[in-house]
Amino acid sequence: MASAVSAVSVLIIEDDRQLREFYRSSLKVAGYSVIAVEDGISALHIIDVHTPDVIVLDLVLPRLSGRDVYRELQATPSARRIPIIVVSGTDVRDLKTDDFARVLRKPVDPDSLVKAVDDAVRGTRRAPPEFV
Repeated sequence: MASAVSAVSVLIIEDDRQLREFYRSSLKVAGYSVIAVEDGISALHIIDVHTPDVIVLDLVLPRLSGRDVYRELQATPSARRIPIIVVSGTDVRDLKTDDFARVLRKPVDPDSLVKAVDDAVRGTRRAPPEFV
């Protein structure tokens, strides 16, 4: 796995506890500072207090969907530039994929997730984003 600077923070927004922990541990091993939450409302509260460097976002979430979280972030100037990596098991063909650093399909292996975050930190974007 790639390595990162521990000062780089990643916010994981994933409602599945096992996946959330899997993503969290994979990114921590790679050297990232990680905050993980289970729903969109909690994510927006965290972002109000601490703006992460990268967001890993599931689309299907309780209380506020990932799509709604994305819309809220786009309406907030300080959050608009945060790279977002969508990780979803649902159909994403309707997404405007250019808006995201990467779109990954579940299940995601740890190397693919870490590489996507590494690329987002470096500002590397695949054009068009690849569905892994």
